Amino acid sequence: MEGHILFEIGLALMVVAAAGLLAARFRISIVPFLILAGMVVGPHAPVWGVLDFRFIQSAPLIQFMGRLGVLFLLFYLGLEFSVGRLLKAGKSIFLGGTTYMLINFSLGMALPFLWGWPLREALVVAGIISISSSAIVAKVLVDLKRTVRAETEMILGLMLYQDVFVAVYLSVLSGLVLRGSSSPLEVLKAASISLGFMLGFILIGRKLAPRINRLLNVPSDEIFMLIVFALLTVVAGFSETIHVAEAIGALLVGLVLAETDHFERIEHIVVPFRDFFGALFFFSFGLSIDPTSLDGAIWPALIAVVVTLLGNFIAGVVAGRKAGYSYYGSTNIGLTITSRGEFSIILANLAKAGGLLPLLQPFAALYVLLLAIIGPLLTKESKWIYSKLAVVFKWPAIKERKQRKQAMES
Repeated sequence: MEGHILFEIGLALMVVAAAGLLAARFRISIVPFLILAGMVVGPHAPVWGVLDFRFIQSAPLIQFMGRLGVLFLLFYLGLEFSVGRLLKAGKSIFLGGTTYMLINFSLGMALPFLWGWPLREALVVAGIISISSSAIVAKVLVDLKRTVRAETEMILGLMLYQDVFVAVYLSVLSGLVLRGSSSPLEVLKAASISLGFMLGFILIGRKLAPRINRLLNVPSDEIFMLIVFALLTVVAGFSETIHVAEAIGALLVGLVLAETDHFERIEHIVVPFRDFFGALFFFSFGLSIDPTSLDGAIWPALIAVVVTLLGNFIAGVVAGRKAGYSYYGSTNIGLTITSRGEFSIILANLAKAGGLLPLLQPFAALYVLLLAIIGPLLTKESKWIYSKLAVVFKWPAIKERKQRKQAMES
């Protein structure tokens, strides 16, 4: 299709739309369908006789739009984040989040060391395994109408806790990976630059909030959108120049603009761009994967999935019980936050930019694919899973739990 970039982009969007329709038809997260679609039509896909479905000429442009998808995803998460909300969540979410991260991060570090992978690769894998997909988890909660359940507050609190962890961890890891630092002094220096940039930007942004409010106080949606997107891309681009992940810059802009009076207007404008470019992000990730390279990643990915399922469940139950939730509610917590998605892929792309092991990309692709399918299924069948676990561990049956609740209320 040489010389027909627009036609190729149009076909790519049709493939993305078809993946969305399939996901809706099977009521499964759209993420695995988008990644698979990208792998099937990507530059590395096989040619079937005279039929060549590979998106070769347009792949760089689609991948650039995928980078914009990362910015919009992190920008939107920044808009949803609030330091005040985290403080009001209380001690239970802090303890639960710390417990959850310690268990999963420790398992994430142990696996690559057992495989003999270097330190920087181990840190990337630990991040991939530790961080849930906020997008998939939120969508599952809405689709299954579980937003009103008591344990949902803890689930959202854990997502919020992970958002903070991601901001700090991406700052530190981007300095380590992109700079290639190896000595403790270099690591400390890279972390100081990254964290200093993050904290400085937030403090300056809060100080300039009144001026930003006046700047955004324009009646034209067109001009309003141009101002917001200019701030987003300039800050993200600047953060990249000082070896801080561009995703961090996008997250910081969202955090600052969330404190303005124009939060709802910004959110209303950004959501369509988040969904459109976010879909292209996962699709472009699939384009970058060579299906023939997945062989070496199969066993590491399968082992990581099993370890994640066990670690996630244990961490969720422990965190839930410490917060005072029932065994059933704690089980729901452990099963609901299993999915992995955008953050795992961001870390894999960071590893690629830093020249780390090529195996990390196919490993992340298989890992995300499997958990993006398994996670929502586990959440949907959490009641059945709990009924089986209740027999094994002698936990209260669901009917007994309901009777106790009714007795306490009466």
